[in-house]
Amino acid sequence: MDDDNVLFTITEKSLNTGLRGFPVGRVRTSRVDASEGVSYVGYPIADLASIDPEAAIYLLFNKELPSDDEISGCKSNLASRAKVDPRVIETLKLLPREGHPMEWLITGLSLLGMTGKTGDFMEDGLNLISRSAELIASIYRIRSGWGEPIPSDPSLGLVENFVHMLGVPGADEEKLTKLLRTFYVLHMDHGGGNLSTFTGKAVASGHADQYASLAAAMAGLYGPLHGRANQECLNFVKKVGTTDPDEIEQFVRDTLASGGKIFGFGHAVLRAEDPRATVQYALGQELCPDDPLFKTALAMRERAVKVLKENPKISNPYPNVDAVSGTLLNAAGLVDAEYYTLLFGFARIAGIAAQIVDERVHMRNGRGVPIYRCSYKAENQEPRRLG
Repeated sequence: MDDDNVLFTITEKSLNTGLRGFPVGRVRTSRVDASEGVSYVGYPIADLASIDPEAAIYLLFNKELPSDDEISGCKSNLASRAKVDPRVIETLKLLPREGHPMEWLITGLSLLGMTGKTGDFMEDGLNLISRSAELIASIYRIRSGWGEPIPSDPSLGLVENFVHMLGVPGADEEKLTKLLRTFYVLHMDHGGGNLSTFTGKAVASGHADQYASLAAAMAGLYGPLHGRANQECLNFVKKVGTTDPDEIEQFVRDTLASGGKIFGFGHAVLRAEDPRATVQYALGQELCPDDPLFKTALAMRERAVKVLKENPKISNPYPNVDAVSGTLLNAAGLVDAEYYTLLFGFARIAGIAAQIVDERVHMRNGRGVPIYRCSYKAENQEPRRLG
């Protein structure tokens, strides 16, 4: 059926439901299918998981995969933009250590805008993607007390340079780079209506610049019901405390019986295992098959699904993208789960920036999407008079 001919009826029951199920626009970068999962511009995410992150960025902005010459040009273009004003890094050193890493990121994005915006959505989007690597690596090092920020070397490549600037103590940089390249591609985009993406586009619809819009988007991602889920999933895997499948199954049953939640399973749209989770399980079996927490997460993949399937009210008992991502990051040397949403944000900045460019520059024959202004029904507000 043609989408233009579908009638969506809003009733009293539709109010205060988070706009679930109500389309408000079109998205050109990605799609989320209930059985197939996320795809970027028509390409299944599993087929893209191993491509260069810069190629995935090119795809989201240009709606086609780059040729060899185009990917080379894209890498050079992004590398040429990786110039963070020194005042940004110096200001980060003054931030309270008590602030969550995402609060640092929100502040850092505003600082990038104060010191380097052009006012052009495309230019600022690409600049922001390139410069966020140094920003986030600096947040890691300064807030964690690892030492002074490491000078950027953009010629290494976007993620390779990020790992270089992180300088994670004791980490295997080759394994960490392979993991973060895949992590970056898997987390870049996820349709148009998730909270962080919609927030960024809504703020940009008022003609705020990319930096302000992405800062608002990251504030949405910061919430525990959105981007912080990967942090909660690792903590949950640690709480399981065993690699024995039978003990894990009993833990799941006991948790559900006491009203607890099984973190990392289920999805608002998907009705099958998230392909991004499938990719990460395979990556874990390659990079860290003997890691105890990964073995726990792998056993959860089978036993948690088995138990959850017994409840007919659960429409999706399968692992989502967060089920194993934190476990892999921990095994690769990034052991502080508080920073995991920061890594999610590093990737998602690219997808949201690309969607903002679409809505501001390309939609409606270049006029852009109008400012968002949904309607609310006034409740318990009968006319009154003072006195």
